[in-house]
Amino acid sequence: MQNFIERGGPFCLQLQHVMLSYNTTLAVSRLPAQLSTSCLRLSMTIPIQIPPVTTLSQRLMSIDALRGLVMIFMLLDHVRETFFLHRQVVDPMVIDSTDPTLFFSRTLAHLCAPVFVLLTGLSAFLYGEKHQGKNDVSMFLFKRGLFLVVLEFTLVNFAWTFQFPPTVIYLQVIWAIGISMVALAALVWLPRPALCVLGLVIIAGHNLLDALHFPSGSAMHLPWAILHDRGWIEFSDSLRLRSSYPVLPWIGVIALGYCIGPWFARPASAAGRQRYLLLAGVSALLGFIALRLINGYGEAHWRVYESTTQTLMSFFNITKYPPSLLFLSLTLGVGLLLLLGFERARQRKWISTLAVLGAAPMFFYLLHLYVLKMLYLISVAWFGLNQGDYFGFDGIWAVWLTAVLLTAALYLPVRWFAALKARRRDIGWLKYF
Repeated sequence: MQNFIERGGPFCLQLQHVMLSYNTTLAVSRLPAQLSTSCLRLSMTIPIQIPPVTTLSQRLMSIDALRGLVMIFMLLDHVRETFFLHRQVVDPMVIDSTDPTLFFSRTLAHLCAPVFVLLTGLSAFLYGEKHQGKNDVSMFLFKRGLFLVVLEFTLVNFAWTFQFPPTVIYLQVIWAIGISMVALAALVWLPRPALCVLGLVIIAGHNLLDALHFPSGSAMHLPWAILHDRGWIEFSDSLRLRSSYPVLPWIGVIALGYCIGPWFARPASAAGRQRYLLLAGVSALLGFIALRLINGYGEAHWRVYESTTQTLMSFFNITKYPPSLLFLSLTLGVGLLLLLGFERARQRKWISTLAVLGAAPMFFYLLHLYVLKMLYLISVAWFGLNQGDYFGFDGIWAVWLTAVLLTAALYLPVRWFAALKARRRDIGWLKYF
């Protein structure tokens, strides 16, 4: 044993762990020949207690996989908004004139923004685990939030309108996430219980403000349009802004995401985390059902139709702009249960496939917007405007097929960028994508 220690035994033990965890050939090839041979021989003869797959890899895999899934749902919705505009829907949808397949496609996409904002808050907590406390987290949130706001005003808006200079700027989900991150940069300094209560109060109580409006020209019109009242902001004679995503409820969601961070902290057990996810998800869905049955707060009333399908559509017909309490209860409840399911299925290959898409979300977002815009312009040039003022598909099945094909086509470039992002951590700006 003395000879073993003198010849680098502890190093060999450490190397054995590296070899089993990562890549044996790569690890050994970087050693001197004599030492690498000794280490390989020792790795087969010395019993070593290797810890199981780390909780870190498990939780990050499930988070990225859920993010990847909602990115696919987002792609489906954006294909609809690109090639099915002649069958546009309002918010909430009109049951009598909305086909069930279109209703289902749109409702499925409701998961995207709430889950993504929740995971943004959760990721901010995990970022703090790797860095020097709340100051680093606050600065990262502030800088990344401003970066997203600039991105919304420039690359994202141009992808939707192809206008430069723009006459309209739509303040959409990237804007909402950015402003929410800036808000969270300040809120992280609150004690965790206070932050959790604040997030819940915002989500549960903001519908009490639905009747509050301020006319154009009022000093409160601009801040209230940004916070809660979706509408138009007249910036100049040649530029208008549309506050598509009022940010107040999303600040509550990102705060809750940060609050559940300790469930995913390094000391937390997988069993405990899964128990919390189950309890929170089921509670949110039971709350949705109870409030929907009461039929009296924060949402248009549902009613019974002659058709069971339309009755169910009415029951699940919820408001996204701004997201009502019922909207967030349903979508966050489903999202938490999906996260639980992904945790339990983390060894399945399809989980790692989804995680690839979720590992570079901003790259995926920008790429798919420009691909869709180019496909639309090519379609118009080739086929003309076959649906009045638009080119569009005749059926929703074509929307789904296009979304599936685009997901497959975008997978390889997203995987390449995710690998680059993981490999080149020395390039600071990559982490923003």
